[in-house]
Amino acid sequence: MRILVTGGLGFIGYNVVSSLERLGQEIIVTDNRTLYPPTTQIELDTLIKLRENTLLGTAIVYNVSINNAKAIFEIHSPDIVVNLASPPRQQAVSADPATSSQTMSEGLITLLELCSTHKIKKFVHISSSMVYGNFVNDVVETAVCNPIGQYGILKLASEMLVRDYSRRCGFAHTIIRPSAVYGPLDVTDRVVAKFFYTAMQGGVMKVNGSNETLDFTYIDDLVSGIVAATRSPNANNKTYNLTRGRSRTLLTAAKLVQTLVGKGVIETNEKDPNFPSRGSLNIDAARKDFGFNPQIDIEQGFKQYYDWIKPE
Repeated sequence: MRILVTGGLGFIGYNVVSSLERLGQEIIVTDNRTLYPPTTQIELDTLIKLRENTLLGTAIVYNVSINNAKAIFEIHSPDIVVNLASPPRQQAVSADPATSSQTMSEGLITLLELCSTHKIKKFVHISSSMVYGNFVNDVVETAVCNPIGQYGILKLASEMLVRDYSRRCGFAHTIIRPSAVYGPLDVTDRVVAKFFYTAMQGGVMKVNGSNETLDFTYIDDLVSGIVAATRSPNANNKTYNLTRGRSRTLLTAAKLVQTLVGKGVIETNEKDPNFPSRGSLNIDAARKDFGFNPQIDIEQGFKQYYDWIKPE
């Protein structure tokens, strides 16, 4: 079984590739090493080098975007495509919405056309919990989606494109909605990383909405779910939340970081209106269909992340 992973050197992507390599799968990777602000070129280059060094070396890696993947399909004829080619967070889309749309809409259509032409068996698409907009705890996959901001809007549109191509072209699809993913080898601009790096410098951790919650998900738990969904026929033509399944407040997260680091000041502010209010996601469907069983709460996950980033 040949699996093409687009965006396979990104944070989630390289972890998926690494897991599939260890299972002995034949993996092809595309990634154009896109720089998403405010990540710097130095940070991106350093992270990608570290990520590549953790791979087993069995995957074939191409430095191309999904817009230039035609030759790769002709050479390798993948059976399954796992699509992670996307800006990684709302700030990146807001900073450059036109380029983001080219990847998330035009690039996706190009990729889906190639999947149709080459008659793939399955398309696994990584979306986001941001498609729901505002929600409280235990949101299920059939909930009405009302995204707030361009990132969530484009993610929801991409889901609709995937479902339409799957219906018309005869290949199976699985759509994954993660939330607040964190762990080693991630960029420094996501909320957990921001808290840690700020605290390590003795700075002020800004909590925008002390009662705002996130379903913080450790990278290993998410990847185990993506890989299981990719390999399971039970997940065909379905959409899944893949998260820890437990919401924690931003203030709780900041206090835990402060305790682990031993310094840092917490400042609470009003909620950021550009971000939806989010709670926990219901993961019962993933548990039932392919045995998804996340294990890592923030008490363990934050410590593992801090052990990776803290100075020797």
